[in-house]
Amino acid sequence: MGILLRLSRLIDLLNERVARAAFWLILIVTLISAGNAVVRKLFNMSSNSLLEIQWYLFSGVFLLCAAFALQKNAHVRIDVIYGKFSKRTQMLIDIFGTVFFLFPMAFIILRLSWPVFMTSLTSGETSANAGGLPLWPARLLLPVGISLLILQGFSEIFKRVAFLTGKGPDPTEGIAGPSEEEELAEEIRKMRGLAEGEGK
Repeated sequence: MGILLRLSRLIDLLNERVARAAFWLILIVTLISAGNAVVRKLFNMSSNSLLEIQWYLFSGVFLLCAAFALQKNAHVRIDVIYGKFSKRTQMLIDIFGTVFFLFPMAFIILRLSWPVFMTSLTSGETSANAGGLPLWPARLLLPVGISLLILQGFSEIFKRVAFLTGKGPDPTEGIAGPSEEEELAEEIRKMRGLAEGEGK
């Protein structure tokens, strides 16, 4: 189990570094988008390649940060039900969901996306738009992002098995804060309290 936990830490570190690098793509895509809009308005000029690079970068942010979202427990889940179970049951649900839902989906996507990328790379496929970009970098993002997600899935299983066997800490400790819905509900309660206080 010690070896698996060390491997888990390496996977976590890899996905954290990839995601933190991908965060910069948000700034880049924002600058490109703003620059393209300014040039179009001022000079009545536009570029298909600039439009396409925005799509590529947005895809990169989404796909390269998916594993990091899983690591930080930020993925979509029905917390109203999940939160009512004991911590042990939650860990078992996470393992079950990863093995029977995440892995099959991810391996199918990986199997289907790799040949598409290879065909695009070897054929020199480019966008059908005038002045468009080569498509293989965008097609590469899918198998890379899915591979990182698969690795993170294994990492999460290792951490949960370690917790269940008493050989590791709670992997969700300090990660799962209040959800956006819970934060909104808290804000509404505060506002209602202020309104009631003013009405007295």
